[in-house]
Amino acid sequence: MNKHIEHTLLKQDARLEDFIKLFDEANEHKFLGVCINPAYVKLAKKHLNESKVVTVVGFPLGANRPDVKAFETSKAVQDGADEIDMVINVTALKNKDYDYVVNDIKTVKEACKDKPLKVILETDLLDKDEIKKACELCIEAKADFVKTSTGFVKNGVGAKAEDVKLMFDTVSPYGLKVKASGGIRDKETALKMLEAGAERLGTSSGVKIIS
Repeated sequence: MNKHIEHTLLKQDARLEDFIKLFDEANEHKFLGVCINPAYVKLAKKHLNESKVVTVVGFPLGANRPDVKAFETSKAVQDGADEIDMVINVTALKNKDYDYVVNDIKTVKEACKDKPLKVILETDLLDKDEIKKACELCIEAKADFVKTSTGFVKNGVGAKAEDVKLMFDTVSPYGLKVKASGGIRDKETALKMLEAGAERLGTSSGVKIIS
């Protein structure tokens, strides 16, 4: 289980000791990675042993311009980020401005260079058709993963097994993988996500899940 977990801390009011605890837990439990905001990539790189450093761009709204997301991505990669999780432009998707969505993802993908790109769809804000369409656009833009949620939608559920399965069924024939994130707080939920097709789990409850 630990090799599926990206141990996550994205709270706005997190303190230095919270990050050090996160890194120490990741090292102790050999989590696959940690997921943190871009300002702390260098700090993560300094403290982690084997875990990947995952960071977010255009977070949490996804409404930054593509070139701004790309600049943020380039800086994160320079700082040592191993993977990038970008937020899709939900408004563009809902407006059916699919060329914009694809260009947005492609622009960030180019800035990633050889680093994997995950695209956060924010499934709490989408219906099933929109989730499937977003996955198809990620395939077209040659992303590496699709991801459910930021965890920042007010009253949002976060990852749902049925959404993860839909995403997996849509993207897996094309080699993309699925990251489930948002509301995964116990082992039972984590297992449901893996069974539905998730390859990665983004959670702040990693230690609890594997205990």
